[in-house]
Amino acid sequence: MTLFRTGEGIPLDHETMPFAGVDPATMAGLGRIMASGPRAADASHTTILFQSGDEEGVSLSHAWFKTGFISSRHSHNADGIYYILAGEARFGSARLGPGDGIYVPAEQAYVLEVGNEGCELLEFRNAAQFNIHFKGNDEAHWEKVAQSYTRHMPQWENELPPSQRSYCSISVSSR
Repeated sequence: MTLFRTGEGIPLDHETMPFAGVDPATMAGLGRIMASGPRAADASHTTILFQSGDEEGVSLSHAWFKTGFISSRHSHNADGIYYILAGEARFGSARLGPGDGIYVPAEQAYVLEVGNEGCELLEFRNAAQFNIHFKGNDEAHWEKVAQSYTRHMPQWENELPPSQRSYCSISVSSR
Protein backbone atom coordinates (compact mmCIF):
# COMPACT_ATOMS: atom_id res chain seq x y z
CA MET A 1 0.00 0.00 0.00
CA THR A 2 1.05 3.56 -0.66
CA LEU A 3 -0.64 6.54 0.91
CA PHE A 4 -0.82 9.92 -0.78
CA ARG A 5 -2.04 13.08 0.87
CA THR A 6 -3.46 16.44 -0.01
CA GLY A 7 -0.74 18.95 -0.73
CA GLU A 8 1.90 16.36 -1.62
CA GLY A 9 1.09 16.25 -5.34
CA ILE A 10 3.45 17.57 -7.98
CA PRO A 11 2.50 19.93 -10.81
CA LEU A 12 2.17 18.34 -14.21
CA ASP A 13 4.67 20.05 -16.49
CA HIS A 14 6.52 19.39 -19.74
CA GLU A 15 9.06 17.22 -17.95
CA THR A 16 6.48 14.95 -16.37
CA MET A 17 4.37 14.92 -19.57
CA PRO A 18 6.73 15.54 -22.51
CA PHE A 19 5.51 16.93 -25.82
CA ALA A 20 5.42 14.76 -28.94
CA GLY A 21 4.36 15.60 -32.49
CA VAL A 22 5.78 19.10 -32.28
CA ASP A 23 6.28 20.45 -35.78
CA PRO A 24 6.60 24.07 -36.98
CA ALA A 25 2.79 24.42 -37.25
CA THR A 26 2.37 23.21 -33.65
CA MET A 27 5.06 25.61 -32.43
CA ALA A 28 3.29 28.44 -34.23
CA GLY A 29 -0.04 27.44 -32.68
CA LEU A 30 1.41 27.22 -29.17
CA GLY A 31 3.13 30.55 -29.72
CA ARG A 32 -0.18 32.08 -30.75
CA ILE A 33 -1.77 30.91 -27.49
CA MET A 34 1.06 32.31 -25.38
CA ALA A 35 0.82 35.60 -27.29
CA SER A 36 -2.79 35.88 -26.07
CA GLY A 37 -1.51 37.45 -22.89
CA PRO A 38 0.56 37.08 -19.75
CA ARG A 39 -1.95 34.79 -18.01
CA ALA A 40 -2.14 32.18 -20.80
CA ALA A 41 -0.37 29.61 -18.63
CA ASP A 42 -3.15 29.98 -16.03
CA ALA A 43 -5.75 28.31 -18.27
CA SER A 44 -5.33 24.96 -16.55
CA HIS A 45 -3.72 23.42 -13.50
CA THR A 46 -2.96 19.73 -13.19
CA THR A 47 -1.48 18.07 -10.13
CA ILE A 48 -0.18 14.51 -10.12
CA LEU A 49 -1.60 13.07 -6.92
CA PHE A 50 -0.08 9.61 -7.26
CA GLN A 51 2.43 7.79 -9.48
CA SER A 52 3.52 4.19 -9.16
CA GLY A 53 6.37 2.78 -11.18
CA ASP A 54 7.17 4.02 -14.67
CA GLU A 55 5.40 3.41 -17.96
CA GLU A 56 4.14 0.11 -16.50
CA GLY A 57 2.71 1.84 -13.42
CA VAL A 58 -0.42 3.90 -12.83
CA SER A 59 -1.16 7.53 -12.07
CA LEU A 60 -3.90 9.71 -10.70
CA SER A 61 -4.11 13.44 -11.38
CA HIS A 62 -6.47 16.26 -10.45
CA ALA A 63 -7.03 18.78 -13.23
CA TRP A 64 -8.76 22.14 -13.18
CA PHE A 65 -9.50 23.75 -16.52
CA LYS A 66 -10.74 27.31 -16.33
CA THR A 67 -13.86 28.73 -17.92
CA GLY A 68 -13.82 28.55 -21.71
CA PHE A 69 -10.59 26.51 -21.95
CA ILE A 70 -10.18 24.68 -25.27
CA SER A 71 -7.35 22.21 -25.73
CA SER A 72 -5.39 21.46 -28.83
CA ARG A 73 -6.27 18.21 -30.60
CA HIS A 74 -3.98 15.69 -28.96
CA SER A 75 -3.54 12.16 -27.66
CA HIS A 76 -1.50 10.42 -24.99
CA ASN A 77 0.52 7.21 -25.18
CA ALA A 78 -1.44 5.72 -22.26
CA ASP A 79 -5.11 4.93 -21.71
CA GLY A 80 -6.98 7.48 -19.61
CA ILE A 81 -10.21 7.66 -17.68
CA TYR A 82 -11.58 11.11 -16.90
CA TYR A 83 -14.10 11.54 -14.08
CA ILE A 84 -15.82 14.93 -13.79
CA LEU A 85 -15.93 16.28 -10.24
CA ALA A 86 -17.43 19.72 -10.88
CA GLY A 87 -18.29 21.97 -13.80
CA GLU A 88 -18.75 20.81 -17.36
CA ALA A 89 -16.64 19.70 -20.30
CA ARG A 90 -17.15 18.43 -23.83
CA PHE A 91 -15.07 15.66 -25.34
CA GLY A 92 -16.11 15.84 -28.99
CA SER A 93 -19.92 15.79 -29.02
CA ALA A 94 -20.19 14.27 -25.50
CA ARG A 95 -21.12 16.83 -22.84
CA LEU A 96 -20.09 15.68 -19.37
CA GLY A 97 -21.02 17.02 -15.95
CA PRO A 98 -20.39 16.01 -12.33
CA GLY A 99 -20.34 12.24 -11.91
CA ASP A 100 -19.87 11.57 -15.63
CA GLY A 101 -16.73 10.08 -17.11
CA ILE A 102 -15.09 9.00 -20.32
CA TYR A 103 -12.49 6.42 -21.25
CA VAL A 104 -9.97 7.55 -23.88
CA PRO A 105 -7.68 4.81 -25.23
CA ALA A 106 -4.00 5.46 -25.88
CA GLU A 107 -3.30 7.32 -29.14
CA GLN A 108 -6.97 8.41 -29.53
CA ALA A 109 -6.93 12.09 -30.49
CA TYR A 110 -9.45 14.39 -28.81
CA VAL A 111 -10.25 18.01 -27.97
CA LEU A 112 -11.47 19.09 -24.54
CA GLU A 113 -13.76 22.14 -24.38
CA VAL A 114 -14.71 23.50 -20.97
CA GLY A 115 -18.03 25.09 -20.08
CA ASN A 116 -18.94 28.38 -18.41
CA GLU A 117 -18.15 27.17 -14.88
CA GLY A 118 -14.77 25.65 -15.61
CA CYS A 119 -14.18 21.95 -15.00
CA GLU A 120 -12.46 19.86 -12.37
CA LEU A 121 -11.75 16.24 -13.05
CA LEU A 122 -9.76 13.24 -11.93
CA GLU A 123 -7.57 11.60 -14.55
CA PHE A 124 -6.63 7.96 -14.09
CA ARG A 125 -3.89 6.53 -16.35
CA ASN A 126 -2.49 3.05 -16.83
CA ALA A 127 1.01 4.57 -16.82
CA ALA A 128 2.91 6.72 -14.36
CA GLN A 129 4.75 8.45 -17.22
CA PHE A 130 3.03 9.50 -20.42
CA ASN A 131 3.27 12.11 -23.15
CA ILE A 132 1.01 14.55 -24.96
CA HIS A 133 1.08 14.17 -28.73
CA PHE A 134 -0.27 17.07 -30.80
CA LYS A 135 -2.28 15.71 -33.74
CA GLY A 136 -4.10 17.32 -36.62
CA ASN A 137 -4.44 20.89 -35.39
CA ASP A 138 -5.10 23.12 -38.37
CA GLU A 139 -4.87 26.90 -38.47
CA ALA A 140 -8.61 27.25 -37.80
CA HIS A 141 -8.40 25.21 -34.58
CA TRP A 142 -5.37 27.14 -33.29
CA GLU A 143 -7.29 30.36 -34.01
CA LYS A 144 -10.33 29.07 -32.07
CA VAL A 145 -8.12 28.18 -29.09
CA ALA A 146 -6.30 31.53 -29.16
CA GLN A 147 -9.58 33.47 -29.37
CA SER A 148 -10.95 31.56 -26.40
CA TYR A 149 -7.84 32.42 -24.38
CA THR A 150 -8.10 36.11 -25.31
CA ARG A 151 -11.83 36.21 -24.47
CA HIS A 152 -11.63 34.37 -21.12
CA MET A 153 -8.20 35.32 -19.78
CA PRO A 154 -9.36 38.47 -17.91
CA GLN A 155 -11.52 36.37 -15.56
CA TRP A 156 -8.95 33.57 -15.04
CA GLU A 157 -6.81 35.57 -12.62
CA ASN A 158 -9.50 35.56 -9.91
CA GLU A 159 -11.38 32.42 -10.93
CA LEU A 160 -11.85 29.71 -8.31
CA PRO A 161 -12.25 26.02 -9.08
CA PRO A 162 -15.93 25.09 -9.45
CA SER A 163 -15.80 22.95 -6.28
CA GLN A 164 -14.70 25.98 -4.23
CA ARG A 165 -17.34 28.42 -5.39
CA SER A 166 -20.36 29.21 -3.29
CA TYR A 167 -23.48 29.58 -5.32
CA CYS A 168 -26.62 31.26 -4.18
CA SER A 169 -29.77 31.94 -6.04
CA ILE A 170 -31.92 34.95 -5.44
CA SER A 171 -35.49 35.13 -6.57
CA VAL A 172 -37.30 38.39 -6.79
CA SER A 173 -41.02 38.53 -6.54
CA SER A 174 -43.13 41.50 -7.58
CA ARG A 175 -45.86 40.73 -5.05
